[in-house]
Amino acid sequence: MNNSTILQKIKSLPTPFYYYDMELLENTIDTAKREADKYGFHLHYAVKANFNEPVLKMLAQKGFGADCVSGREVQTSVKAGFNANAVVFAGVGKSDVEIDAALDLDIFCFNCESLMEIEVINELASAKGKTAQIALRINPNVNANTHKYITTGLSENKFGINMWELDSVLETLNNCPNIELIGLHFHIGSQITDLSSFKNLATKINTIQEWFFSRQIMVKVINAGGGLGVDYHNPDGQIPDFSEYFKIFNDFLELRPGQEVHFELGRSLVTQCGSLISRALYIKNGIKKNFAILDAGMTELIRPALYSAHHEIANLTSTSKTILKYDVVGPICESTDCFAKDLELSETSRGDIFQIKSAGGYGEVMASDYNLKTLYPALYSTEI
Repeated sequence: MNNSTILQKIKSLPTPFYYYDMELLENTIDTAKREADKYGFHLHYAVKANFNEPVLKMLAQKGFGADCVSGREVQTSVKAGFNANAVVFAGVGKSDVEIDAALDLDIFCFNCESLMEIEVINELASAKGKTAQIALRINPNVNANTHKYITTGLSENKFGINMWELDSVLETLNNCPNIELIGLHFHIGSQITDLSSFKNLATKINTIQEWFFSRQIMVKVINAGGGLGVDYHNPDGQIPDFSEYFKIFNDFLELRPGQEVHFELGRSLVTQCGSLISRALYIKNGIKKNFAILDAGMTELIRPALYSAHHEIANLTSTSKTILKYDVVGPICESTDCFAKDLELSETSRGDIFQIKSAGGYGEVMASDYNLKTLYPALYSTEI
């Protein structure tokens, strides 16, 4: 954010707010689409990562489908321009109201996570005289080698159908005339940087497919989920390695003729285009600690408090050559309201502008009204 025009605009606005580099977003999603198209892969955007309207509209215009985890996400996606026939509705706890609304929109697929859910969708679809397309989300028991709070593919996690349940699933499907099984769905976690985890997933998918083939069942769609991580330590202009990510699945997935491979990417598409912009309210200098107290806190960006997540932080306005260590903290009455400890920064003064980077994914969408603080409207690079 060295552009003086952007910085002058930012300095003139009340803080805190989110800033989005729409050019970087476009370059990132174009790269992902280009690499996926090499193999004929289908991409759905995981709306939970960021549902800002300009972000959604750009992804819809680029031909992405939508991966949704609530009824409002389904409706918001269609309103933003995503085709309903490219919308996937996932999530371990879909309500009847949400399912009904998705059936009315004729979405592409429900990713089902339990026997009871299949039965409920069948009942609701029957009442409407419709047939619902579903994919079975199967828990592959693959370690994603990521934070324990965002691992979703182990046997102790709440997500998905376990292998030992599959015989019962097939029996249930035989008694559900308003359900059409079109796919198998897998998602092992988020912020995965060890790409060998995806190779392990592809190998496990092959094994699970063999189980279905042995019972004369071949589905049209293999949905490998998402989870590709980003480099929070080197964020500037970074685009994830989509080439290697998709190549792994092309090399190791064993498909039958006519099968499609779908993905649900979120964080990797939007994280690096977003920053949280904040001002230093006060500086507290002590014997053991210096504190830079910002007007943004865990209410605007909860990831550091929730996951001990790292975000690069820059003081955009200090010109001092003196380097000091600061705990960069927010104003919330919680000791966990801290963005970084002992961070080396140019000597900071009241009013300095801070940029907390890599906040485009799971940033603004997780903001809360705790303490009834004000988060000002987002600024987009296309507005400057």
